Amino acid sequence: MITFLLKMVAGAALMLLVGILSFLFEGVDRVIHARMQRRIGPPVLQPFYDLIKLLGKENIVPRRANKWLYSNAPWFSVAVMLLVFMYIPIGSLPPILGTGGELILIIYMLGLSGVALAVGGFASGNPIANVGAQREMILIMSYELPLAIVITTMAWLAYRVGIPGHPFSLQTFVGTSVWGTVGAPGVLGLFLLFGSLVLVVPGETGKGIMDIPEAKTEILEGLTIEYSGTNLAMIHLAINLRALAISAVIVGLFLPWSLGGALGFSGAFLFIVDFVWFWIKVSAVGVFGVTIIRTAFGRFKIWQASHFYWVKVAGFAVAGMILLSLDVLL
Repeated sequence: MITFLLKMVAGAALMLLVGILSFLFEGVDRVIHARMQRRIGPPVLQPFYDLIKLLGKENIVPRRANKWLYSNAPWFSVAVMLLVFMYIPIGSLPPILGTGGELILIIYMLGLSGVALAVGGFASGNPIANVGAQREMILIMSYELPLAIVITTMAWLAYRVGIPGHPFSLQTFVGTSVWGTVGAPGVLGLFLLFGSLVLVVPGETGKGIMDIPEAKTEILEGLTIEYSGTNLAMIHLAINLRALAISAVIVGLFLPWSLGGALGFSGAFLFIVDFVWFWIKVSAVGVFGVTIIRTAFGRFKIWQASHFYWVKVAGFAVAGMILLSLDVLL
């Protein structure tokens, strides 16, 4: 009973923390994006101001909308994304709800969050929102392929080289870095898988060059055209949480190194230092995976984005898989 209560308290605290960090990282992203374009940009806390403003506005439901689906889709998307963090180890702390196969669950929940937003767009009854929702579904089907290739390849590698733990558990990769388990071809393969997963980050968020549905240049704001008030705030939160979650997964798989352990800390100091270090690594992945990429390149059309994920990003992932296979099997 005490363990259950501790998990409830820890889960609630983590959900509150990731919600705050998601908007804080968005503020940093907007500032860096503006400075790279030689603009001053908004203050770092601007996303919080926008959130407070939206929470104070009325939720308007279109007359022809399916009210239940339309109103609950953003909340469901946020709930799914908050649940994702319960399966991600934070620094030296194990996941709150780790089950041994959480990587598979995380893949499905990342897709489910996007599907929920698309359902909300379809349920609005607005034809422009329907177009935006269709584009969202196309992108989900596009970037899930390289994501699945990377996850299954990493799990196969963990199984073949005998890394202790369940091969589909993030905790397995946090406990043993995969970089030291392979030779030169395998290291190159890991770099390709790492790059593929980083390129998935813009697609998972609403801020990258590939994520057309939530782009501000979308036709009349795409699937969010009818949303307002708290529901619109939840959509923004879900998008920010998706960026944070996929960045955290990348850190767990490819950048698991413990700063506290390297400094010789133990006990509470180890957990505190690694906890802070984990979020620093997540922010660095987010800056590179979202801010720099979306600033350096222009936006893709929907068919270009789909082709990019299906052919180029998936091609990188397959190449990494082949190199790892050759390194392990030969």
